[in-house]
Amino acid sequence: MKKIIIKSELSLLKFEELDDMSKALVKNAIEATDKSYSPYSHFKVGAALRLEDGTIVIGANQENAAFPVTMCAERAAIFNAQSNHPELAITAIAIAAKNIEGLVKTPVSPCGSCRQVILEMEQRYQRNIKILLCGTDGIYVIDSIKDLLPLSFVDESMH
Repeated sequence: MKKIIIKSELSLLKFEELDDMSKALVKNAIEATDKSYSPYSHFKVGAALRLEDGTIVIGANQENAAFPVTMCAERAAIFNAQSNHPELAITAIAIAAKNIEGLVKTPVSPCGSCRQVILEMEQRYQRNIKILLCGTDGIYVIDSIKDLLPLSFVDESMH
């Protein structure tokens, strides 16, 4: 038997350590949590992404009593961007979440479905998407979704 080790690297920064473009994206993600419709979980998630021309697109989670048809903030933002600006690559996405006490302490990570959609966008435009996961303890900065989804299922997996 052979064992394979998979490692991911990320940075933990304080808000003040971010560049101005990242700060703006984080602020937009936090503001987007206020657009969440989450009457069941009371867990508000906001996402803000930047397109290659600098446009910022937001999304917020939208719940439904039938949970499988709930939409995550990340996919809401990505599908909005793809519907309105399909010619523009996504360069970065910030994700923030609030519970009943406010902004979460430890940053939350995208669910599996959102990870797969972000991966598809990286594949589509052949460029990494910087990921900023926000919490009061700091912001995780990740260079590519592949760091969160190391054994990725992509088009070439089917050939």
